[in-house]
Amino acid sequence: MTIARRTLVLSGISAGLLAALAAVVNAQAKSKTAVPVPAAADPTVQTVEPRQVQSLNREEITGALQPARQLQLGFEVPGRLARLNATKGAQVREGQVIAQLDPEMADAQVLQAEAAVKAAEAQSAQAADTARRHSELQEKGSMSDWQSKSSTSQAAAAAAQLQAARAQLAQARAARRRHDLAAPFAGTLIEQPDQIGATVATGKELFTLEQLDPLVLKLTLPETSRGSLRVGAKVRVEAVGGGAQTDEAVVRAIIPSADAATRRIPVEIVVPNAGARFTAHTLARATLPLGQPEPALELPASALASTGGDHVYAVAGSGEVKRIPVQVVDRGAQKVVVKSAEPLARIVDYPGSDLVDGTKVSVR
Repeated sequence: MTIARRTLVLSGISAGLLAALAAVVNAQAKSKTAVPVPAAADPTVQTVEPRQVQSLNREEITGALQPARQLQLGFEVPGRLARLNATKGAQVREGQVIAQLDPEMADAQVLQAEAAVKAAEAQSAQAADTARRHSELQEKGSMSDWQSKSSTSQAAAAAAQLQAARAQLAQARAARRRHDLAAPFAGTLIEQPDQIGATVATGKELFTLEQLDPLVLKLTLPETSRGSLRVGAKVRVEAVGGGAQTDEAVVRAIIPSADAATRRIPVEIVVPNAGARFTAHTLARATLPLGQPEPALELPASALASTGGDHVYAVAGSGEVKRIPVQVVDRGAQKVVVKSAEPLARIVDYPGSDLVDGTKVSVR
């Protein structure tokens, strides 16, 4: 009986000590002063003001640059190639002789035709004089009418022979001129034989001449855009494989008949090429203005965000930012031109990736 009571007493003392210790710790925790946690500061941003501009709807289309004129040349008469008067790649003037055939036979034919003309002239003059004298005698009754008419007929035949001789001389001289191949327009000599001495046939294409200033950019656009483009409109053209570009290209023709294969409308653009900045037979990109100018806004390219679609962040009067979708009309390295369904005043420049709709910001 004594041992059991002692155990119960010790258990009661231990429980009391534990409760007392817990009460003391709780009181000390409540007596300590709480340390305040500072609130996060609003992010600081820089803003820009959009600039009002007039903008056109544009479409970029790629096409091939072609020479303004291109022609393959050959001699109209056969002969032996005797001389090359221009080198490949040289600029030639209109009418400049670029090659010649051996003219020996042609010169002889011209001399022969000239001699035939002189003989025919003498015969025609003699026949005409005889006919005149016989006509006078016939009027005096010293010669019959038949003899006078016969002399007149002989004079007419001699005149016809003279005309034929002169025609043969003109042909001989024309054939001689065709031994000299002249450039029909000013341009660049692209192809020619490497050496002389070969016999060439009539019409064989030996030379290629191209006019490289200006060039012509040929491309096609959709039927829906045909009414928005006009002849004479200025066009920006950029070389696809190089740094050449110009804003002075002009729409020369809009063909009112669609391409049978693509069902698109052919367009020709004249591209000035002083100094051979562009290269013929290469690709170029044209930015075509479509429709009438419309109001738009110009922003620094750094203010445009593109994640999830093109948009900007506008700062409201309360200091909160609003995400506003925009349509990019013209995208450049430094500036962009956009359209927006909502008015834009103060736009965040260099928006951070952590900026979201409704974020409260400080503007510096």
